[in-house]
Amino acid sequence: MNPLEQLVAPELAAFQSRTPKSRAWYERAAKVMPGGDTRTGTFHLPYPLFISRGQGCRLWDADGNEYLDFLNNFTSLLHGHAHPKVHQALIEQGTQGTVHGTANELQVLLAEMLTARVPSVERLRFCNSGTEATLFALRAAKAFTGRVKIMKMEGGYHGSHDQVAVAMAPPYDSRPAGLSPGALSEVILGRYNDLDRTASLIRQHRDELAAVIVEPVMGAGGSIPAAAEFIRGLRTVTEECGVLLILDEIITFRLGYGGMQEHLGVRPDLTAFGKIIGGGLPIGAFGGRADVMATYDPTRPGAIVHSGTYNGNAATMAAGIATLELFDRPAVAALNAAGDGLRARLNGIIANHGVDAEVVGFGSTMQLHFAKGPITTPAQTHAGNRAAQQAMHISLLNRGAFTAARQMYVLSTAMNDATLADFATQFEAALGPIAAALRTPEPAGSAR
Repeated sequence: MNPLEQLVAPELAAFQSRTPKSRAWYERAAKVMPGGDTRTGTFHLPYPLFISRGQGCRLWDADGNEYLDFLNNFTSLLHGHAHPKVHQALIEQGTQGTVHGTANELQVLLAEMLTARVPSVERLRFCNSGTEATLFALRAAKAFTGRVKIMKMEGGYHGSHDQVAVAMAPPYDSRPAGLSPGALSEVILGRYNDLDRTASLIRQHRDELAAVIVEPVMGAGGSIPAAAEFIRGLRTVTEECGVLLILDEIITFRLGYGGMQEHLGVRPDLTAFGKIIGGGLPIGAFGGRADVMATYDPTRPGAIVHSGTYNGNAATMAAGIATLELFDRPAVAALNAAGDGLRARLNGIIANHGVDAEVVGFGSTMQLHFAKGPITTPAQTHAGNRAAQQAMHISLLNRGAFTAARQMYVLSTAMNDATLADFATQFEAALGPIAAALRTPEPAGSAR
């Protein structure tokens, strides 16, 4: 065993000793679900935690162990668990029915809130997930332009439909299982934060490109912020070439009152939303220029068909309205400041331990990478030490901090200064032994 493996072995044993009920539920789940889970991103070895309940910024697993929740369902829980106002909105709507099979007033109210916050969104439609939001935004772009190809960035994640599932992780030229070869042939890959290369490709393919889709801060790609000049440059070159620009703000809408596009001063043609706008319930939305969104107007000949049993359902609309009402400009600023402060604190701890690692991010979302910084591309994150990342995950769980296996950390408004200080303490306690193991030379002949 190398020093890191020697460190992880007792941590894994401690995890299994603390979580026998999660193990039992996992074994039971494996008999009815492939892999014993229903979300690839939540699976981790030796088995995922089974969570029984959440309140505020805390979770309790099936064995009664308590955790600080620094994942918040991968950014979707803006106010933590069971916020009183959101909870009350759900109770009140539940007495009136959750879905009614036609339009409802709450759809209009939430759509008005979003269009008021995001001036680029002149018209908007609801769907049920971020995957649907990007799929239908891209479909609008293809219908409007009459072109079929799209550009996404290497390492970018925009959901699970075929075109955007290309090149989510190196090697970027590989073909993921189950994807249509036709879809693969219609994707051009840009390079995140490399404007010269990406702009050159847009100009080269301008006559066949319908849209460029990009996250202002990469989520699954490592919480990497785009350089302002990169996004602004994409806006310039797409306008020059008659290609639509789609900002995926499914995660990043939590980072600004009007999303990251307000922060960057960019007006995209279309925007995809999800996560926080549903108040903890499944949701997606897409919107933008009125002329582009008119491709979905059922009063027009040849309109795109867009249906969904739960589109704009009343329960989700009620929770989303309550969530956004709580998230005014002062709340946005306070949460971002708390995140920026925590990220600086964690990077200070890393520096004190002398390890090649960096916590990157913006505002209330961030991710730890065991790689030498500054980290500006997803390729750098994939070249990092994954074993150390996994060791950090299991060590934090054993110390009462619930995070993503990939070490993404997400804040909620339910947290306070004491919460953040507790997490920093847990972080340092977990990092110290890992840093020491990374500095220890491996025995001669040890397996790698």
